[in-house]
This record gives sequence, C-alpha cells and structure tokens, in this order.
Amino acid sequence: MLKDEIAACCKALKLSRNLVENCDKIEAESHEEYLLKLLRLELEHRDANRKDRLLKNAGFYTIKTFADYIFDEIKLPQGLTPQDLKDCKFLEEKKNLILYGNVGTGKTHLATAIGVEACKKGYNVKFFRTAALVNRLVEARKGGELSGLMKQLSKADLLICDEWGYVPLDREGAQLLFQVISDCYERRSVVITTNLEFSRWASIFYDEQMTAAMIDRLIHHSYLLIFDGQSYRVRQSLMRQLS
Repeated sequence: MLKDEIAACCKALKLSRNLVENCDKIEAESHEEYLLKLLRLELEHRDANRKDRLLKNAGFYTIKTFADYIFDEIKLPQGLTPQDLKDCKFLEEKKNLILYGNVGTGKTHLATAIGVEACKKGYNVKFFRTAALVNRLVEARKGGELSGLMKQLSKADLLICDEWGYVPLDREGAQLLFQVISDCYERRSVVITTNLEFSRWASIFYDEQMTAAMIDRLIHHSYLLIFDGQSYRVRQSLMRQLS
C-alpha cells in the first residue's frame, strides 16, 4: 500500500517507477544518505535510458562494435589513433572523418562502431545511407517539411553518411545534400564512407563549383582514413574455396 502511494507521488513528480523499485534495496546510516543513494540510482537509470534512446533513434542498420575490430589494413593520419576513435575525440574537436577505400574493407563497420560509442557517451547520432538521406530530403521538400527535417538533423552531434557517392544524384538532391553539409560545417562532426576519390565527386554531384565547395567544407577540419585491404567478402570466398 505504501509503495502504491510512493508510485503515485513519483508519477505526479514525473519520476520513474525505478525509484519505487529501489527504495527498499538501499542501506544507509541516515535519511540524507538514503535519499542521496536513491537519487543517484534514479540519475543512473535516466542516463542509461537516454543512451538507449540515442542508440535506438540513431538509425543504424545493424549494430557493430569495436570488439575484435582489426585496424591492421587502415592507414590512419598522423595524430589519430584507434583509441582516439573509440574515445570519439574527433567529436570534441568538431572534426570530420572521411573513410575511403574499396568496397568490403570495413568502412561501414568502423563508422557504425564509432556511432555506437558516441551514443554510449551521450552524443546524438544520425546514421544514413547517403542515397536514403537525399531521398528523405527531396520528399521533405515536396511535402513542405524540409525545415522540420533540417531542424532534426541540426540537433545531431554526429552525422554519418554511409555509401557516399555510390548512387549518382540529380541536381535537386545534390543541392539539398550540400545544404546539410554546409549546415554541419564547424558545428557538428560528419563521418563519410566512400570508395570514390575526390577527383570523381563531380561526376556524382554534376556541379563542379558546388562539389569543390562541399569538399572544402568536409576536409577543412577532417581526418582521412584509407582502407587499402582486400574485401573481407572476397577474402572469405577465397578461404571457402581453399578449404
């Protein structure tokens, strides 16, 4: 009966039921210590729930982590280490990461693992396949909802654009993507995975001047990671053939 009354008070005060469940688990030598421990548990509960929501709302296609991830075939730039990536140090600096290399070399895995770690650290992350992001932007403009989508994207601390340059864009799509990247410039970090060298970006965006401006904004504060290994799918296929 008493717990029901506590639960009702928690509901009125917009506190979670977790507080009720913890109230008889705490040992303390004073009322003050008891209250402090109870409030700490509530804060921990809220923090865990927030990070779970960030992970759920990020839009990852699959959850990938750094567990057993091998950096042997990745050329990291000077001043950037695997531990820096795990610590999301580049986010604190509002720098970008450009993950460039052949298909199947682990770029998406690394981008996702970085995004997952960022969520665990309390950062707001948005993950898109680039073509899907452009489609959403175009549809939002047609539906009169572009400002709302741009506002949503502006709340992200990290925007991940996977498979950048895999699908050619029309002029409208390219312009909208440029708008997103321009809005991110020096405000939030961007991670891009691509198999397309900079010299070929104009073939995707069609407008050389806009392409140059986009590259300028992305590389001004960025780290370039080069993936020069063999596709893991090809490698697995060859291993099966040899076994």
